[in-house]
Amino acid sequence: MDWLTILGISVALAMDAFAVALAAGAVISPITGRHLFRLGFHFGLFQALMPVGGWLLGLTVQKWISAYDHWIAFGLLAYVGGRMVHEAFEEDDEEKTPSDPTKGMTMVMLSVATSIDAFAVGLSIAMLGVSVWLPAAVIGLVAGVLTVVGMLLGRRLGESWGKRVEICGGLVLCAIGLKILLEHTLFK
Repeated sequence: MDWLTILGISVALAMDAFAVALAAGAVISPITGRHLFRLGFHFGLFQALMPVGGWLLGLTVQKWISAYDHWIAFGLLAYVGGRMVHEAFEEDDEEKTPSDPTKGMTMVMLSVATSIDAFAVGLSIAMLGVSVWLPAAVIGLVAGVLTVVGMLLGRRLGESWGKRVEICGGLVLCAIGLKILLEHTLFK
């Protein structure tokens, strides 16, 4: 597999992570280096590990996983996106702190949801008989970098547009989930 192909796959796989990072950056105030590291590291790690997992399992479980992977991604993204929209419409309380998508189960759900496609890429790499290690490393690195860039851009949008960006971010997450679902059900 040549470098251009690996880079193209990496950027394509990182687009969901980038869009989620835009939404996350819009709701975190202020963004610290810790936020950037946590989300960038986890998105990159999951994007790198999923192709390895797909490659290791090869064709034996492809039929089982491909039957419902899109439903898992849709459910996770719709849940997190719906929660973001709901929180944007809640009354402002001084005690209320906005949820941090770089912590806890929200981060894990987003990491899994944005990297399920990378698992399928790992299965494809196994079918080609190509080593997965270099593509997985590049996929993870690109996803991590684009996540950090997305968060920083999202922060600027959040400062300018306020709650509207949080609503848009939630809707974007739901739309990404719907796109994944439609691609795997209608356009397969």
